Amino acid sequence: MSPQELAEAIVPATADTRRRIPLWGFLKGHPQAAIGAAILVVFALVAILGPWIAPYGPREQVGPIFGTPSNPHPLGLDDAGIDILSLLIYGARITLIVGFAGALVAVVVGGLIGIVSGYFGGRIDNLLMRITDYFLVLPDLVLLIVVASIWGRSLRNIIIIIGLVYWTFMARLIRSQVKVVRERAYVKRAQALGASHLRIITRHVLPQVLPLILAQTVLMVALAIFLETAISFLGLGDPNAPSWGRMIENAFDRSAISYGAWWAIVPPGLAVAVVIMAFNMLGTAAEDALNPRLRVSHLLRRHFRMRPLPDKDDAR
Repeated sequence: MSPQELAEAIVPATADTRRRIPLWGFLKGHPQAAIGAAILVVFALVAILGPWIAPYGPREQVGPIFGTPSNPHPLGLDDAGIDILSLLIYGARITLIVGFAGALVAVVVGGLIGIVSGYFGGRIDNLLMRITDYFLVLPDLVLLIVVASIWGRSLRNIIIIIGLVYWTFMARLIRSQVKVVRERAYVKRAQALGASHLRIITRHVLPQVLPLILAQTVLMVALAIFLETAISFLGLGDPNAPSWGRMIENAFDRSAISYGAWWAIVPPGLAVAVVIMAFNMLGTAAEDALNPRLRVSHLLRRHFRMRPLPDKDDAR
């Protein structure tokens, strides 16, 4: 192996090693990430074990309409006499599946376009970025209503809608990072040695932007969950899926506020808020850990200090 090939193989591996952060050390050094991860683990277990731990079925009428909270029903009943705690447990699975799947679509589409655009540049970059700009200027709400009206109301369509709305942010972010990576010395050496574009992207470019993609994916899941809740609240969600957004939409449609049935709205709203907060805490901590520049900024409040003014006697 020639010295150039050896350097080409060593430099990217060294850069990757510097970016690797042990999971336990990451959680120990970032308390907010540990709290967010613990909350997400609890909700994930609830979603997985839902059919076995839910006290009632998601469509089983067990009492009167808007029944008040009681011992058999700690969170009360909804407009159909269905136990809200059971709906929350079953809704966790639907909401998390849609959030993860929608974020995955956005990350795959946006990441692929961003890598291709940033690496090749030129006409390909201009074409892909103009397409991205067109999607950016489309109003999200109008796009949601039109697509849902044309394709129908189903979980698959909601996942596709979320991917169509959010892939543009990922594409522009990844593109800017790839444009920086492609100018590094080891990438130039690989190009000079005749390596193919696919090999350079998979061996040298992708490993450098993968930590950024992972951190943004966590934040993207939070946005996807929020958008799924908004879609369901507007009445464009799957009517057969007991998601948290669907629970809120049913409560408003059945005038739960007029009945004074706050328990039909507050629990699903709190569940959405807590899950989104947990993903944001985990994603923000991951960004800080993967990008040291965010932690050493001299303008951060915890690092910025004012130098005391000298006394008049000392000035003399």
